[in-house]
Amino acid sequence: MTKVIAINGSARKDGNTAFLIRRMLEELENEGIETELIQLAGRTVRGCAACGQCFENRDGRCAYDDDIVNGCIAKMTEADGIILGSPVYFFDVTAEMKALIDRAGYVSLANDGLFTRKVGSAVVVQRRAGAIHALDTLLHFLLIGGMIVPGLPPIGVGRDFGDIKKDEEGIARATNVSVTMAWLLKARTTR
Repeated sequence: MTKVIAINGSARKDGNTAFLIRRMLEELENEGIETELIQLAGRTVRGCAACGQCFENRDGRCAYDDDIVNGCIAKMTEADGIILGSPVYFFDVTAEMKALIDRAGYVSLANDGLFTRKVGSAVVVQRRAGAIHALDTLLHFLLIGGMIVPGLPPIGVGRDFGDIKKDEEGIARATNVSVTMAWLLKARTTR
């Protein structure tokens, strides 16, 4: 069965970013695609130590195994699609999301492109500004990994819990991207 893994980099579990990711996952589930959401809230995610062990070991894992990253890499490797979400923190993604994509990206490159030809999308939620830079960070990870991106990912607006529910345009964008993502995933698996 086709599966999409989503990772929420927000420090707020079940906040605005999770809401927008869940909107995407609901649409994918309506299309018969299995989904899973991992939330980084409350979890320590260490940054990349640039040790190079992933290039020496070439086992699809980061040498540091004291946090959630290797579990995320394994789920991303097994999945057909990947969604990464983050609120905007100082005009970029959260530190946890950045640490995850740095380490997952290195492991992928060290192992001949673990994420190549997967369908990937992103979700960014901003209060006022910075969404483009944060989105750019996530898109660079997806594109460097050789993933197929189904159009412009959704950008939501909200600060306090639940504010995102008022962002009709952000919700509509999440729905539209999910429909395209489902179409690509189905086309990918029928080959």
